[in-house]
Amino acid sequence: MNLKQIYSHLLSNIGFSANEIQQNWLDLEKAYSKKSRHYHNLTHLKEMIESFELYRDKLQNPNEILFSIFYHDFVYSASKKDNESKSAKYALSILPENSNLNKQLVFDAICATQQHQQNAIEDINWLIDFDLKILTKDWDDYKIYFEQIRKEYRIYPDFLYKPGRAKALKHFLENEFIFKTDAFRGLYEEKARANIEKEIELLS
Repeated sequence: MNLKQIYSHLLSNIGFSANEIQQNWLDLEKAYSKKSRHYHNLTHLKEMIESFELYRDKLQNPNEILFSIFYHDFVYSASKKDNESKSAKYALSILPENSNLNKQLVFDAICATQQHQQNAIEDINWLIDFDLKILTKDWDDYKIYFEQIRKEYRIYPDFLYKPGRAKALKHFLENEFIFKTDAFRGLYEEKARANIEKEIELLS
């Protein structure tokens, strides 16, 4: 999968010029390739887009959701709580005047990747599930994922990080379901819960 091709095709469909596409791609690549990003990087985008391609026909607004995938972690700092809202604002700020994209949907979709709560808009539920699919990996790959997250939070010592991470993970288990769509629940719910429970054990 060529990320740049998918990105360029999307942006040309929503009204960007060739020059704008090239510049925005460079900005995007730079943001997601920062040394501090061990998980929230271009690989994460690729994996989300693989899910998107698989379920594209279920989406009412595929362009909005694909654009949201590209920008949902554009701003990412482990010590900040407003990454998603800043990313959403940035995503809207680069849209051309003549763009026919539903701006409110893009804004709400990106912001929804902060809390991962069930949404009234089904397209946003799909986006959340694409974002959480990492939780369904086989244990060895899941372990790589949580080690990458730990590296992103390396400014925090274990005595702060471990209870914080455990609390965030327990939050997933407290919901009736982790996943927001029936498709993901049927395929992945059990696996994700088992992984999370195992990680919480390691943290405690």
